[in-house]
Amino acid sequence: MSSPVLSDAFRAHPLNLNHKILDLSSVEILPDSHAWTFEANKYSSSCGSDVSNIGSIPIIDLNDENAKELIGLACKNWGVFQIVNHNVAKNLVDEVELAGERLFSLPMHRKLMVERTPNGVSGYGMVRISSFFEKSMWCEGFTIVGSPLEHAVKLWPHDYHKFWYFHTLQHNVC
Repeated sequence: MSSPVLSDAFRAHPLNLNHKILDLSSVEILPDSHAWTFEANKYSSSCGSDVSNIGSIPIIDLNDENAKELIGLACKNWGVFQIVNHNVAKNLVDEVELAGERLFSLPMHRKLMVERTPNGVSGYGMVRISSFFEKSMWCEGFTIVGSPLEHAVKLWPHDYHKFWYFHTLQHNVC
């Protein structure tokens, strides 16, 4: 029996093929496709609390002996959390941040050179969870599975080694 692969999940939930990626740096008027309204009674946590009365996103200390359970609760109730005391070197975190800034600051036409296909895993585009919402999210995503070399060469034809080398170094360190 073969194990399911990530692309199988994407086939079951394809991205909206008619969706145009919004260039957030050039928007002057918010299109309806991205206009979210907050309906307080529509959103509540699984514990029944009103979202507007819940505190901030959970911060989980990995040194806490209950970290595993806290992560489970944060996933169930929030879907997001922040980790502290993860022991990832600050310089590596800084390099990841710089690589992300370099990538997402590229002009839209350059990012679209490595656009993810509707059933694909790697590349630039809407974040994969977008298909589960009525409105488009105010974000963009770049997913890397395996080596980023093919994408890096297209994005930075004369300077791709910085992104590719960094990703390789980061992958080997973590």
